[in-house]
Amino acid sequence: MRRPVTRKLSVLAVSAAVVSVGAAAPPAATSGTPTKVPVAVGYGGAVASVDADATAAGIEVLKKGGNAVDAAVATAAALGVTEPYSSGIGGGGYFVYYDAKSRTVHTIDGRETAPLSADSNLFVENGKALSFADAVTSGLSVGTLGSPATWQTALDQWGSERLGTVLKPAERIASNGFTVDDTFRSQTASNETRFRYFPDTAKLFLPGGQLPVVGSTFKNPELANTYKELGKKGVAAIYHGDLGKDILATVNKPKVDPSSGYNARPGKLTAKDLAVYRAKLQAPTKTSYRGLGVYSIAPSSSGGTTVGEALNILDRTDLSKVDEVQYLHHYIEASRIAFADRGRWVGDPAFEDVPTKELLSQKFADSRACLIKDDAVLTSPLAPADPRHPTPCTAKGTAAPTTYEGENTTHLTVADKWGNVVSYTLTIEQTGGSAMTVPGRGFLLNNELTDFSFTPANPAVHDPNLPGPGKRPRSSISPTIVLDRHNKPVVALGSPGGATIITTVLQTLTEFLDRGLPLVDAIAAPRASQRNAATTELEPALYNSDVKKQLEAIGHAFTLNPEIGAATGGAAAAWW
Repeated sequence: MRRPVTRKLSVLAVSAAVVSVGAAAPPAATSGTPTKVPVAVGYGGAVASVDADATAAGIEVLKKGGNAVDAAVATAAALGVTEPYSSGIGGGGYFVYYDAKSRTVHTIDGRETAPLSADSNLFVENGKALSFADAVTSGLSVGTLGSPATWQTALDQWGSERLGTVLKPAERIASNGFTVDDTFRSQTASNETRFRYFPDTAKLFLPGGQLPVVGSTFKNPELANTYKELGKKGVAAIYHGDLGKDILATVNKPKVDPSSGYNARPGKLTAKDLAVYRAKLQAPTKTSYRGLGVYSIAPSSSGGTTVGEALNILDRTDLSKVDEVQYLHHYIEASRIAFADRGRWVGDPAFEDVPTKELLSQKFADSRACLIKDDAVLTSPLAPADPRHPTPCTAKGTAAPTTYEGENTTHLTVADKWGNVVSYTLTIEQTGGSAMTVPGRGFLLNNELTDFSFTPANPAVHDPNLPGPGKRPRSSISPTIVLDRHNKPVVALGSPGGATIITTVLQTLTEFLDRGLPLVDAIAAPRASQRNAATTELEPALYNSDVKKQLEAIGHAFTLNPEIGAATGGAAAAWW
């Protein structure tokens, strides 16, 4: 790849982020875990992820001359080893890339797809919608894998290294092992019942029939071999080869422990589903905010349109001058409105008429912003409006409630010494995905199809998120890159958290861009999340504060959420 002239891009990475920069990089990942730190500052590139080993894998690639895309794929593959309940080969995601030479932003939709045989009744049995518990732990929930195609597409378009080269650090971590921490053990424990349904999953993640011990070394030689095979054969091994056959056998004939008595519904994936899958190159969403360009992912994710609409609504209020109560009030109400419109209009644009341009228009945002009053709270669920025909201050009609999305995902942010930047969110949806491990392959399969509406969210309103043949379920993933007036990076960030991804990214952006918080503090700030529901979720620091009481006096109602989001990000030196 031809690279632009080197420029110094100073990067800050924060919160659940682990960053290493230039000469200060940690050693290559081994069984000894590098130190995990919340923030690092330096020159020459950076990697931010929730895991120190994965971050070190990305840094290793940067130090050997790879670019941001190479390092992002290396980090993602390593997260598939150390964060296997959140990400990996068996899932999908959305990739946002800033090219420093052309100063342009590009994206890849690597979302999983439903089988070509699927219809709107995919999760209906005997005339009734399946329970989430029955659907999630089944072959029915598994969508055609998107992450491998995303990695290869990104490398083909903008990378400088082969897939086999950037998979080497992850292969080594899988072979040598990583140190089990409290999070890994607790996530295993929360899935223990499900994992025991499937002998291959239990064998891998419950070694010796027991939960992994904190401080022990967890090895996954089967995944190491899988990465080695992908390095040699490419992703065709999945979409056209023997690895794909193993995936189909797992999905369509789930291997269940007979003594468990569990009924794992079989899936409907075929060789054709794998063969026709493509990670889609597409234009990003763009929102102008405070003179900056905010770029994110377009549908099938609702992240770019919903964050963008909310920013447009807030653009008419000077959030830098209002007090904390009014700031949170306006942020909460803008989120409520944007989610109301998301539920009605956003789905897979290959199947639905999604008015992306209109949802992101300032004219539409202004017609919705006038609903917000300083001393009153809108009623939820709020009805959507038609962005094609904006009518000021209307809140009549039938609402489309927000559907459930699994909250376990992971995000990484990478910058290189040439100024290229990647913001990439990847997932297998639920913590532990479908709970089904591909025998002998070392990775869990996703349950992304449960992000579809099982039945219409409201029978009176068209639901754009019902299943369909080859359709991508709606997502809330919101990897974001903000550029200045000269189209140079200001900040890149993203978060896990299901539907709370949108509010986490929105709140972090406004805390950083409007309230003047350093990025480390903007990400660490206690969060609120309103998703067109009767109550707004608050993290403990807000829930137990005087600010909550003042918001309740206006009319807000709250519930406690112990943790909302786990963002990572990077900011250019001039902005933090």
